[in-house]
Amino acid sequence: MLIAKSTLAATLAWAVSYYGLHAQAPAFAPFSAVMIMYVTVYQSLVQSLRYVAAVSLGVAIQVAFALLVGPDLLTFALVAAIALTIGRSRILGVQGPQVATAAFFAFSTYTTATSDSTGVRQLGQIVLLVLIGCAIGTAVNLTIAPPMRYRSGEYSIRVLAHTLYDLTSDMYPALREGTLDADSTSRWRDRAAQVDSLIAQARADLDTAKENAVYHPRRLLQRNRGGLGFRAYKTVLEALGRTLYQMASLTRSLDQCRESENDYHYQEFFDRYASFLEAISDIAYTLSTLNEATLPLEAARLDALASAAQRQRREVAREAESQRLPLTDPGRPYGVLVIEATRLMEEVQYTSDTLRSEVEA
Repeated sequence: MLIAKSTLAATLAWAVSYYGLHAQAPAFAPFSAVMIMYVTVYQSLVQSLRYVAAVSLGVAIQVAFALLVGPDLLTFALVAAIALTIGRSRILGVQGPQVATAAFFAFSTYTTATSDSTGVRQLGQIVLLVLIGCAIGTAVNLTIAPPMRYRSGEYSIRVLAHTLYDLTSDMYPALREGTLDADSTSRWRDRAAQVDSLIAQARADLDTAKENAVYHPRRLLQRNRGGLGFRAYKTVLEALGRTLYQMASLTRSLDQCRESENDYHYQEFFDRYASFLEAISDIAYTLSTLNEATLPLEAARLDALASAAQRQRREVAREAESQRLPLTDPGRPYGVLVIEATRLMEEVQYTSDTLRSEVEA
C-alpha cells in the first residue's frame, strides 16, 4: 500500500511540475512527495514541514552567499560548512541532512544560470516544487487509505498477556504434580529473561498507535470514539511489563527448589501456589483476547478473576504459615515466593481496576 501510494503521489507531482509548470528541474516534486510518505499521517505532516524548512534553508544560504560573494569555490566551501552545521540541529530531526543536499543542488543550479536574476528565479522554483511535492504526498497519504494503527495498542497488550499466559500455564501443572526439575526451571528462567525485547516492542507499538491517532481523518468517526484510551493502554501495558519482570524473579526462586526438601512438607504449599498461578493464567488469557468492542464484559470477567486470584493468594500465605515454612530464611525460596505472589496480585488487581475505571468513565 505504501509503494502504491508513493507511486501515485510521485506521478501526480511529476505531472504538475513537468506538464503544468514546465519546470527545469521537475524531479524535485516527485522526490519530495516520496520523501514524506510515512506510515502515520502525523509523521507525514511533521516531516513535510521539516523537509520544506530544510530545503528552504539550504536554498537561502546559497542565494545569500552567491549574491554577496559570488559562485566560486570559496563560496561553495562556506555554504557547505554552514549547511552541514545547521543540518545537525535537532530541530529538523531526520531531515537535517537535506539542508546540505538542497544547498549543493542550489549551488549547481545557480552556477549554470545565465544571470543572477535567472538563478534566483530557478532557486525559488526549487522551493515551489518541494512545496508542491510535499502537499501532494501528504494529501495522498491523508485521503487514500490512510494508515490505521489504532489496534496496535490493543495488540501490544495481547502479546504481553499471551506471554504471561504461556509461562504460567506451563508452570502451574508442574508445581501441582511435584515434577520440578532442572530442565523445566531453567527453561522458565530463560523464557522470563527474554521479555525485555517484547516489552520494548510493545511500547513501540503503543507509541505508533498513539501517534497515528493525531490528525487522522478517521479518528472523528463514531466507531473510533469512546474506545480504550491510550492512557489506559499504557497503564495496562506497564503493569503487564512489571508482572513479567516479577515472573522472572519467581522463576529464579523456583529454580532453587530442584533439590528435594526433607525438612518441610512443601508440596501442599506448591499445590496452593499452583492454584494461584492458574488464576493468574486465567487473567492473562482474558487480557490476551482484549477487545474494545466487548470491554465491559471483559472488565467484569477480570474483576471476578481478580477476586478469585486474591483468594488463592491468601491461601498461599495461610499454607506457608500453617506449615511453618522458613519464610525469613534467605537460603530457601518460600519467603520470596510469598512476596512475589503478593506483588503479582497487586499488578493484576491494578490492571483490572484500570480497565473497570475506563469502562465506567
